[in-house]
Parts: sequence; structure tokens; C-alpha cells
Amino acid sequence: MTITGGCLCGAVRYEVTAEPLAARTCWCRLCQYLGGGTATANVAFPSDAVTITGELADYESVADSGNVMHRGFCPKCGTPVTSAAEARPHLIFLRGGTLDDTSIAAPQATIWTSQAPAWACIDETIPSHPAQVPPAA
Repeated sequence: MTITGGCLCGAVRYEVTAEPLAARTCWCRLCQYLGGGTATANVAFPSDAVTITGELADYESVADSGNVMHRGFCPKCGTPVTSAAEARPHLIFLRGGTLDDTSIAAPQATIWTSQAPAWACIDETIPSHPAQVPPAA
């Protein structure tokens, strides 16, 4: 199975040769910035199964969990594409909306609900957590 996706303008594309390890919606404050005010949908994969073509710009920040994060985005159209924690180099998270088949991004859990705004729509049919949970793998 090959999973594909990319950015809005097509300058960045990726192929994944592994099944997703986890899919989560994140309401941490940094993800709200990345999502334009809402949560982000993040799908975890083994980093060695992901091949990216095109150039990604990198933004480094420290998440509320304490993880040093690298967030990759298209320098041409600005689409957020990836995130990776320095503490877990074996994992890469792809933004759910960048997948060609977005059904793969159906979340299995919601994290950082303690930082969600009062108007947030949080799916009550899946587990939710007020902060960070253990890594996907």
C-alpha cells in the first residue's frame, strides 16, 4: 500500500510505504496557530517509510510537552505538511488535510483538550486527553 499526499500548490509531495501508526486531533496552542485557529489532524508514520519530494521549510519550536518540534511547510504556498519531535526521530506526523485520501486521517483520539477554546467541537465518540499522551510507537 502506498499513501500519497502533498501541499496546496503541488511543490511538495510525499509517498508513504507503511500503514498509519495513529491519528490524533491536537488542540495544543501551537497546533491552533498551525491550524489557523482550530485543531490539527495529525497522522503518525514511521519516518523511514516517508519519502518527500520538493523542499520543505522548517520551523523549530518547543511544544508545551517540552518536545523540540520541527514543523515542515511548503515555502511557496505555506501549507503545513509535517511535524517531528527531536525526541522521537523514528516518527513523522503528516497533516491529515495533506493526504490525498483524507479518510486515513480519521482521528482515534483528541489531545490537549485543556487548551481548546470554549467553542471547540471535540468529538465525544473518541478518547480525549487534557494534555500529551505517550507517543504512537
